[in-house]
Amino acid sequence: MTARRSRWAVWPALAVLAATLPAAAAATPEATVTVDARAGLATVPDTAIGVNHAVWDSQLGTDEVADLLGGAGVRMLRYPGGSYGDIYHWKDNTAPGGYVAPGTDFDTFMSGARRTGAQPIVIANYGTGTPQEAADWVRYANVTKGYGVRYWEIGNELYGNGHYGANWEADNHEDKSPAGYAAGVVAYADAMKAVDPSVKIGAVLTTPANWPDGIVGEGDTANWNRTVLSIAGPHVDFVVLHWYPSGGTAADALAKPEQVGDMVHLVREQITRFAGRPLGIAMTETNTPVGMNTQPGALFAADAYASLLENGVFTVDWWDTHNGATAVSTVEGQPDYGDFGLLSSATCLDGGCEPAVNTPFAPYYGLKMLSTFARPGDQFVHAGADDPMVAVHAARRPDGDLAVLLVNKDPAAARAVTIDYAGYTPAASAPRVFTFTNGATSITGDTSGSAGSRTLPPYSLTTLLLHPAEAPVAVSAPGQPVATATDRTATISWPPAARPVAKYEIHRQTAGFSEQWGETAGTSFTVGNLVPGSRYTVNVLARDAAGNVSWASPPVTFTTGAPESSTCQVRLTDVNDWASGFVGGIHVVSTKVTGDWTLTFTWPTARQRITSGWNATWTQEGAAVKVTSSGSLAAGVDVGFVADYGGPNVLPTAFSLNGNLCSLG
Repeated sequence: MTARRSRWAVWPALAVLAATLPAAAAATPEATVTVDARAGLATVPDTAIGVNHAVWDSQLGTDEVADLLGGAGVRMLRYPGGSYGDIYHWKDNTAPGGYVAPGTDFDTFMSGARRTGAQPIVIANYGTGTPQEAADWVRYANVTKGYGVRYWEIGNELYGNGHYGANWEADNHEDKSPAGYAAGVVAYADAMKAVDPSVKIGAVLTTPANWPDGIVGEGDTANWNRTVLSIAGPHVDFVVLHWYPSGGTAADALAKPEQVGDMVHLVREQITRFAGRPLGIAMTETNTPVGMNTQPGALFAADAYASLLENGVFTVDWWDTHNGATAVSTVEGQPDYGDFGLLSSATCLDGGCEPAVNTPFAPYYGLKMLSTFARPGDQFVHAGADDPMVAVHAARRPDGDLAVLLVNKDPAAARAVTIDYAGYTPAASAPRVFTFTNGATSITGDTSGSAGSRTLPPYSLTTLLLHPAEAPVAVSAPGQPVATATDRTATISWPPAARPVAKYEIHRQTAGFSEQWGETAGTSFTVGNLVPGSRYTVNVLARDAAGNVSWASPPVTFTTGAPESSTCQVRLTDVNDWASGFVGGIHVVSTKVTGDWTLTFTWPTARQRITSGWNATWTQEGAAVKVTSSGSLAAGVDVGFVADYGGPNVLPTAFSLNGNLCSLG
């Protein structure tokens, strides 16, 4: 974190005998990948691949940088640069207390963005600015100059203004609480939309399981996200997250994209609960803590971007275009400079010098591979692997082609991958293959092999581009479904397909292939026998009279909960949270239980674990928790625990007392 906060700176006989004997070929580890075209995820937006651009960067807006970024498929550029957003004044291109390179003003930035082919996302100065200054910027950008800047963030990491202890973000407001920031966001949004009602305003949130998420500050009634969403939610159009995963090794960092689904799920849950209206989600800063300039960075970039985008985040913006070396090391045989930049700054340290300025680092090729794999308008589809060292993503193209991105996270061994497909039949011809390997300075491409198998080099990115066995017949897909759920049932409804169809199929996404729940000629479907407290993701497909099937609808995700009434009632409270663990309180009431009792629940993730408990005996096996005690529960009993969570803390929603499912209090 400190480095990022300075981001604007800058045996001989035996060996002879062994050599004469035939070598036993080491078996290549095998993995099975599944790709299910019936299990649709989000559609790739035209703002998907983004990068930060900062006013301290002397290369900002240059043709060379613009062409490099454009060549990597960058379609969103963020300005004026992280925490500088809260000290930067656009009218005179100054940032008191910081350095602004010559020739980095807003017009220069916009010229570079246009050459790149990217949309801008701009940070309006909240920390040391005013709503009027921001409104004037909107007027200049969209009325005077006609730039059409749609996306505006209100400040940067304002939760780092000292309110929670850490103080890196400039904030001159007397009230530095989340309520104070939220009220300021409303004032900014009103002033800016008065100039141009079409602009989209973003409010800063904390990222689940990242400090200070969940913490209630002194004098506050709720944590940052709840407060900001409750006050500013009705006035903004999207929320802003930053994600710098922790981890002391490359393996730690490369495991983190697995948490993205839970992360985005929690944010959406908070938006629904506290803002009461749909809001977009933008990840405007991310990077890896290990191997920033080498292959771990490339693998993380491709995997993390794909994971976020398939979960519906509308832009992911790498930190940063240029940043500067901080420490020289060797990562899997390659020099790494601890540089958050996508391109070299040609910095020299005691351990050596970076390559020539603007030389792309490995994560650049991670983004370039991503843009080769998934293009705006493609629909991500569900894919998975039975080996944690292999990550896989897939996207279906409007012309019927299917792209599969394979990530081998093992630095030492190749992977022999078998690929199974559902809802899609690839052509027998060899696929187009794109590969980026450890230490490479370009992505290679050829036409080779088959759609069903591939050997992935160690520490590599591979994209397969497949054609369908038969040209697809156009069948319009249903619209966005919605779902209402009880403890054991759910009713799913959807807008009809644009053209008449014979029936609709309802498919539930699973860890492997999807399963069909049923079909109907109508536009709603009720399913039963669901598991209480479980999350389900469902797609609807349309089929015409000839049997041709449409693309999957956008997904709908819902969670079953608890019955409305029961012989017992449970209330779970997050009493105190520190973004990696929390104190929980459970209140249990039952008029039927007077002797021994057992309360059970299951954590929604494998990352959550009870570390201690009181007023009862607490045990945990796997994700299942058991709480045992004795006595009457007629007046209610309070028990408590401490739990760690190594990722987004999704709370349970189903509790059973002596085997009976309880309602929630």
